[in-house]
Amino acid sequence: MFNNFNEWLCKTNFSFLQGASHPRDIIETANTLGYQSLCINDFDGAYGLARCYRELGHLKQQRQHSGLKLNYAAEIHFKPDHDLPVLLQNTLVLVAQNHTGYTHLNRLLSYAHRDGKDYANIPFEYLLNSDVDGLFAIQPMRGGIRVCNSDDHCAALKQLFDGRYYLAISRHLHPAEDRWINPTLDHARRHGLEYLLSQDVFFHNRQQKCVSDLLQAIRTNRVFDQCRSHFFPNAERCLHRADELRRLFEVIPGYERALGLAQALNRSCEFDLDQLGYHYPGEMIPQGHDAQSYLRLLVLQATQDKFNHQPPDRILRQIEHELELIEKLNFADYFLTVWDIVSWARQQQILCQGRGSAANSSVCFVLGITSVNPDQFELLFERFVSMERGDPPDIDVDFEHERREEVIQYIYQRYGRDRAAMVANVVTFRGKGSLRAVGKALGVDDQLLQQMSKVASSRYFRGSGTENIVMALKNDYENDNPGAQKISWKLWVQLSGKLHGFPRHLGIHSGGFMLADKPLNCLLPQEPVTMQGRSVIQWSKEDIEALGFFKIDILSLGMLSAMRKCFDYIEFYYGKKLSLGSIPDDDQATYQMIQKADTVGAFQIESRAQMSMLPRLKPACFYDLVIEVAIIRPGPIQGEVIHPYLARRDGLEPVTYPDERLRPILQRTLGIAIFQEQAMRIAIGVGNFTAGEANELSKNIGSWGIKDF
Repeated sequence: MFNNFNEWLCKTNFSFLQGASHPRDIIETANTLGYQSLCINDFDGAYGLARCYRELGHLKQQRQHSGLKLNYAAEIHFKPDHDLPVLLQNTLVLVAQNHTGYTHLNRLLSYAHRDGKDYANIPFEYLLNSDVDGLFAIQPMRGGIRVCNSDDHCAALKQLFDGRYYLAISRHLHPAEDRWINPTLDHARRHGLEYLLSQDVFFHNRQQKCVSDLLQAIRTNRVFDQCRSHFFPNAERCLHRADELRRLFEVIPGYERALGLAQALNRSCEFDLDQLGYHYPGEMIPQGHDAQSYLRLLVLQATQDKFNHQPPDRILRQIEHELELIEKLNFADYFLTVWDIVSWARQQQILCQGRGSAANSSVCFVLGITSVNPDQFELLFERFVSMERGDPPDIDVDFEHERREEVIQYIYQRYGRDRAAMVANVVTFRGKGSLRAVGKALGVDDQLLQQMSKVASSRYFRGSGTENIVMALKNDYENDNPGAQKISWKLWVQLSGKLHGFPRHLGIHSGGFMLADKPLNCLLPQEPVTMQGRSVIQWSKEDIEALGFFKIDILSLGMLSAMRKCFDYIEFYYGKKLSLGSIPDDDQATYQMIQKADTVGAFQIESRAQMSMLPRLKPACFYDLVIEVAIIRPGPIQGEVIHPYLARRDGLEPVTYPDERLRPILQRTLGIAIFQEQAMRIAIGVGNFTAGEANELSKNIGSWGIKDF
């Protein structure tokens, strides 16, 4: 019976500074040990649910899945007692059985953060008046059992959940812990409650106990010796083998009934994240149209306007191709949402411009999302959207940095704060931050920590790894302080390495917005952030993309503000009205300045590397500027294409092609491959790739490092 164990209490390191294992380690270990199900319930949020879902999906893709099922839950606090030891915090686990229960769980979690992201809690009376249909509750053998074990409290929860309120029995082989087993069993008998067996997991194996202790030291801002009351007594709060579970729990009265109940509850949990139905808002779609028909209408009208009612046949064919692909992938409402925001911004005279691969789309060009015709540079739409990739497109739009806030508030006003929120950015411990946090926990004095920070930031040690930094500190410190207290240098390195990559807290994405056609609580919880007028969902960009949710990046660019002021000055003094699309690209006086590297303050070509290249490349037209910007990039630099290109441009080297089929692809860049689109066209023209397959090849090439060659 223990071979298919159901674990109902499990934390990941997305219980910030509480859980001591990454979701990947938790999922892989449970899968390897043959667990039937694992219920993820991080504190006060759904932070780790999407990440665990992704990791389980990865196991399925690798065909390593052995039947592990995920159940979705969260552990809520009844009061802001987060500063107490975990074992004394008054909490309750809520588990979603279906989509209705998941929605109610999200609503409760969003309410828990009503006063801010810290000290999230749901007052007991508020829970008693909440809709908990589709949820059941589990009381861990800590917290309420130890500090708030009142009969009224228990009776109220039993009535609220209509009998779906259970106790958890844990056995941790330590007298301070196991002394609560009999009181919990007595409590269950006295109130007619069923109980489940659980190891109340906070880390995937016993070796992570040291990381758990470290996190408690960081959380309480104390050294190890001063926060022992916050440590777990031993390392038993981990996942176990079936034979270990049998030895632990077969001494518990009624354990077979508890295991049977766990099986039944697992079967009753029918919800999974792939059931979430997500769609973009449809406010902008008039009656009588669906998203695709309205997008087609807008695009065809805009095409006629953009080309003075004489659009080239090539443009019409490209737009038809893009519209067909958008329809097949059901992305029309995404394009309409971006168009709606950009159109409003232009009506308010706010300069904006789509960036990145969105510039490859003729649909984006005619709708005014971008200002450069992709046909002018033979750009491939499949770099932006393709059947092979299938994931949502990513349109990043820059707005004037002085007026971006107006756009953000428009989004909140138009769609409502219940349907619009910014995407989270998970802030993690990295090199210097890991070293500093561990150093403080070990009691390293501030002066040495400041010295460590300087060393880690120095050019010599940048990127050299924590061990080299600590060893350099060790040599200097011991030479300068021969009689000083000994420091555990090796432990400092080991713990810093283990802490690296752990989530520290939830931040806010630079501009990513998630919008939906229904309240976000149907999809995930949200919470406020320290920046006034902002709310953020509890998942990161990678999490929502894995679930097929779209985001829009509302970014700011100072150069657009500068250009707006220039446009205003030109109109005021010269009576000439300019826009991003009407700036002349053949002004010879401007190119003469550029060739002299007189470009301080000129966007994209003001860096030292660009200014050193300009007199050598001597851009004389707009396409030359495109090459100039693209060639000073890691890929062309590491590929050593700069000098051959300059030699061919100056006539010092003949222009040759390894294959005549490459001539039309590489002719404009003198036989040298510089752009990603060229790599894609080579794959299409020579390797018989489809456009979508060529895009996947280009992405994979971009992820290679120089060591891969």
